Amino acid sequence: MVAELKRESWVTFPKRNYEASLRLFCFPYAGGNAMSFRGWEKTLEKNLFNTVEVCPIELPGRGSRLMEEPFTNFSQLISSLTQALVPYLDKPFAFFGHSMGAIVCFEVAHLLRKKYSSTPTHLFVSGRNAPQVSIEVEHIHNLPERAFLQELRRLNGTPEEVLENTELMQMLLPMLRADFALVENYVYTPEYPLLCSITAFGGQQDPKISQDSLQAWHQQTTGDFSMHMFPGDHFFIHSAQQLILQNISQKLYQVI
Repeated sequence: MVAELKRESWVTFPKRNYEASLRLFCFPYAGGNAMSFRGWEKTLEKNLFNTVEVCPIELPGRGSRLMEEPFTNFSQLISSLTQALVPYLDKPFAFFGHSMGAIVCFEVAHLLRKKYSSTPTHLFVSGRNAPQVSIEVEHIHNLPERAFLQELRRLNGTPEEVLENTELMQMLLPMLRADFALVENYVYTPEYPLLCSITAFGGQQDPKISQDSLQAWHQQTTGDFSMHMFPGDHFFIHSAQQLILQNISQKLYQVI
């Protein structure tokens, strides 16, 4: 059972900007944390003339919340996270999510609409097939430790120096297993399309996420849709960071 958590701990602010016209909430991939978006605020501040406040999400079990129990139930995560975000929705906002973060922010957007009649101005989904697209899911979260570490190494999302640090990995393994359990056990429930625009990002060398499965995100909105492919594998979010932020800046410039 996940303990009651302080709302403030979910949302981080690398640089507070009380004059910003819009908040961009950034949702990490499985195993990621708020630091996965380190430096984003500097680039977006420069590109958008200090009008956007970058707000990375810190989920339990990692980063500054390392000692908290991670979520393993997707519905509970979405409910708790949505409630925690509400106090920060006093100005226009947009969502960015990569991989697991894409489906998390998508489901949060739906719950915000149903429960609070609130919607983001733009939804950026990255490195994740559209939720209605069925793909073969490898269940790795409950593998024996050696096999699980081999899969993490193959996925190329965890730095080698972290994988080689036995003591650190023992601290991170519960969170990593929990995140993969969230992804692997996620079940899509059809809903009416969102009203906000959706932009889908993909890696040109990502072996799992095809352009067709990204293009299918257009079915999830009645607003504008666009798709952009960047050089890199599943973690192009890091290797093509400046290109991604340039695209985000162009899209947000239209709504601020």
